Amino acid sequence: MTHFVYLLERLSLHLDTYLLLVVKTYHQWTYLILFMVIFFETGVIITPFLPGDSLLFVAGSLAARDTLNPWVLYVLLLVASILGNTVNYSIGRHFGNWILKERKIQLVRPSYIQSTHAYFEKYGGLTLIITRFLPIVRTIAPFLAGMGEMSYRRYTFCNIFGAWLWITSL
Repeated sequence: MTHFVYLLERLSLHLDTYLLLVVKTYHQWTYLILFMVIFFETGVIITPFLPGDSLLFVAGSLAARDTLNPWVLYVLLLVASILGNTVNYSIGRHFGNWILKERKIQLVRPSYIQSTHAYFEKYGGLTLIITRFLPIVRTIAPFLAGMGEMSYRRYTFCNIFGAWLWITSL
């Protein structure tokens, strides 16, 4: 069991290094694995440690070598990125304030939440696009946008544009 946990840890933290081996071993399942990594890295606030940028770069390199289908890969990763951020935004929107109130986290005062709301209404769009390229921050920004009650329509536009820019460029 210890060996399995070690392999799982190595694979999740260094998937970019082992991606060619994953493709050779799991063939078509590789697309699902890549989808899940990008989805969880962008969509779950506790998984910012997953390799996003490096994974996209390596996956793109393998697609350029025809090891992976570039169009399937592109669409799947784009959808994973958009859905992941949408889930993260929804978690922040629906549960963020509840977590702070019920768990009585002293680090965040109500005035901070109001400041966050004002910030995301003014600079939220640009923030969401830029943070796509910043590991760890890209996982936290959608949660804060939801918690700061950034309008869903504006969030969705910036989410899609940011995801397109991130996936396309890497």
